[in-house]
Amino acid sequence: MCGRFTRMASWADVHKWLSLLTFAELPPSYNVAPTQRVLVARDHDGKREGVAMRRGLIPSWAKNPKMAQINARSETAATKPMFRAAFKKPRCLILANGYYEWKKTTKPKQPYYYRVKDENPFTFAGLWETWHGEDKPLETCAILTTNANELAKEVHDRMPVILTGDDALAWLDSALDPAALGEQLRPFSPKDMVCNPVSMVVGNVRNNNASLIEADPY
Repeated sequence: MCGRFTRMASWADVHKWLSLLTFAELPPSYNVAPTQRVLVARDHDGKREGVAMRRGLIPSWAKNPKMAQINARSETAATKPMFRAAFKKPRCLILANGYYEWKKTTKPKQPYYYRVKDENPFTFAGLWETWHGEDKPLETCAILTTNANELAKEVHDRMPVILTGDDALAWLDSALDPAALGEQLRPFSPKDMVCNPVSMVVGNVRNNNASLIEADPY
């Protein structure tokens, strides 16, 4: 679930909203896939920063990077060994403009593109870890998921946790007890989202251009 997403915005586009002291940038992507670099905001060493990380969280204790997970269920992340250490420490936001999901009841599976109605960039609730299994530390992250809202569940029973405004700021606030953050992990309002079917070519990660998000009736 939420294997691919888009990121056309940069941290410069949301710098004022998140009040980042420093930030890295990456080229736009219409087909962000697992193991690729993503833009992540976090509170770290007393400052709020935007950095690039590898998508697919590898816990610090892992011996093998193949353990990487791109998604974490919000209902169990606080207790599951794979994610519980990351959940306890300062969390992160992953910048996005939309995400893809595939409808399993069609043959072949039909991809759909989901975005917020106002077309503004948003963030996914995320967790991050530093893995020390290679020559230099590798920072990795995962997207939290929740039950699908009324719009999203027509295609899949899960969806990413989408955060904007005050909810996003609360998720970044390291002073808040993680146990008090359940309100931020609810499904995003279906009234504020839209979706459309898109071309099957999005399934190939080598395809990466604006035509991927255009409506493609099937």
